[in-house]
Amino acid sequence: MGTKQTFHEYITKGYETKGEHIPVGAAMLNGETITGAHVKIPLKTMNRHGLIAGATGTGKTKSLQVLAENLSEKGVPVLLMDIKGDLSGLAQPSPGHPKIDERHEKIGLPFEAKAFPVEILTLSEQDGVRLRATISEFGPVLLSRILDLTETQSGIVSVIFQYCDDNKLPLLDLKDFKKILQYATDEGKAEFNEAYGRISTASTGAILRKIVELEQQGADLFFGETSFDTQDLLRVDENGRGYINILRLTDIQDRPKLFSTFMLSLLAEIYSTFPEQGDSGRPELVMFIDEAHLIFDQASKALLNQIESIVKLIRSKGVGLYFVTQNPTDVPEEILGQLGLKVQHALRAFTAKDRKAIKLTAQNYPDSDYYDTTEVLTSLGIGEALVSALDEKGRPTPLAATMMRAPMSRMDILSETELTQLLSQSKLAKKYNETVDRESAYELLNDKIERAEAEEAKEKARKEREAIKKAESKKRTSSRSRSTRMNPIVKVLTSATFIRSVFGILTKVMKK
Repeated sequence: MGTKQTFHEYITKGYETKGEHIPVGAAMLNGETITGAHVKIPLKTMNRHGLIAGATGTGKTKSLQVLAENLSEKGVPVLLMDIKGDLSGLAQPSPGHPKIDERHEKIGLPFEAKAFPVEILTLSEQDGVRLRATISEFGPVLLSRILDLTETQSGIVSVIFQYCDDNKLPLLDLKDFKKILQYATDEGKAEFNEAYGRISTASTGAILRKIVELEQQGADLFFGETSFDTQDLLRVDENGRGYINILRLTDIQDRPKLFSTFMLSLLAEIYSTFPEQGDSGRPELVMFIDEAHLIFDQASKALLNQIESIVKLIRSKGVGLYFVTQNPTDVPEEILGQLGLKVQHALRAFTAKDRKAIKLTAQNYPDSDYYDTTEVLTSLGIGEALVSALDEKGRPTPLAATMMRAPMSRMDILSETELTQLLSQSKLAKKYNETVDRESAYELLNDKIERAEAEEAKEKARKEREAIKKAESKKRTSSRSRSTRMNPIVKVLTSATFIRSVFGILTKVMKK
């Protein structure tokens, strides 16, 4: 096993770094903290993604907090998905505690209480900066995958988008999309058939049902304007510290479809707008996704494939993704294999299934001469974790059972008064919290339908007037004709014989 001294040298050499780094704690051997054997994560490799896992109450959230604080200190902006609502304390300094001082003395790192620049974001009606996106920004492919549509239905969605592009109809929210779907198989059926081919009513009905399902999870609040600009996630304060953007998601735990929709749209937007930067000296943005299983639990195969593709590609944009969950098995293997940093807190073996899962989890970590990984996973205390990172050359660092440092900020939520004060100081709230409902496909199509109906009514009235006029004219002609035929006096007076007789009499009288 080696001595404490050789273990200290082993850890120090394995985590040696020349560039900027984040010290997360000190390594432990046989349950004892080796002071000064610091476990460091190179800032350069923080875009290689990561995992924070462990049973409830083992310290996952505090590890997340420590990483977020230190990234902010280094000037790297952070986005946190706060499912449980326990991360807002980052905006206030830690009150301190003798146990924190004792912990840091063992680790060999000074403790300093600090508050960090925080922006509160929201997807729902909770207080915070509203995050929205338009249907147009999603595009037909992403929208089809979110709705889990068939190939035929996806084709119809593409046709709908093309029609809106051709006719300059902005697709902003779900009511726009529903309206154009209804139009395609009703008032505009002939127009669509001529320009794009026949659209099945059964298919549009199925798509509409999927949209209603999404609406029931609150997506009508997410789709619309003003669209959130992902560049606003990259702000730093006047002291050069990166903003920690906390997305409050406490009221959508039972709406995983909305959470998946938001996550995929955000990642797609970041990938399409951030410049390519490869492996630079520091990440551009780091995202922590708490309760990550919510993304994967009800995700379709198409959606999982999309997430997997983005995870592979987005690191070249300088973006690191960190999944926080109870068990590594909550994350699909294809994505788990892309994660460079692993912070594994204790797992509990209550059942045979638990023991089997722990053995599988142990296999995700490098072999170590100093640890029986399976045994350590069940014996770690609160605030302790197995850590495996990547060094500056992208190689796995030595596996280290680590006593994690304590957060510098408060390990508790903000009070209502503190939260209200924080929100009142938000510059982004003024930019995004006003609801905009400008003229879009819904209004334009309604106008088009109303104009068509008015023209149709006008044409119908004109034809009716012409028919009445024609009928009246015919009636008058017919009446005169009948009158002439039936009056014998008129017949006599207008006959040629009578006229000749009258003229003959007049001639004789004149001669006399």
